[in-house]
Amino acid sequence: QVQLVESGGGLVQAGGSLRLSCVASGRTSSTTAMSWFRQAPGKEREFVAAMRWNAWTTNYADSVKGRFTISRDNAKNTVYLQMNSLKPADTAVYYCASSTRPNGYTPPPTSTSYDYWGQGTQVTVSS
Repeated sequence: QVQLVESGGGLVQAGGSLRLSCVASGRTSSTTAMSWFRQAPGKEREFVAAMRWNAWTTNYADSVKGRFTISRDNAKNTVYLQMNSLKPADTAVYYCASSTRPNGYTPPPTSTSYDYWGQGTQVTVSS
């Protein structure tokens, strides 16, 4: 089992920045990829960004390319999401997820590819 705990959400004005963190604990040695998803009220959960755990390959949703950056610190079992130039449309609960499955070169953007999920952290962007 792997436990994931997100932090760093909050209220920010449009154009501002936030950095989310996700700390993994438990059986993290089998992790192959980490990702961020988000879910806005009344909408389905959507992919934001992903990163392979033992390589620097990343994957981003088109809606966040150039504004968000995913990174990790393996020593701390932590993955980050730096969010810049935030828009009201970015308002959502952000979830961290980890995968233990063999993945291809590009970390997967589908929620079914991930085995463990955090509880989420709220990000609200005001206009």
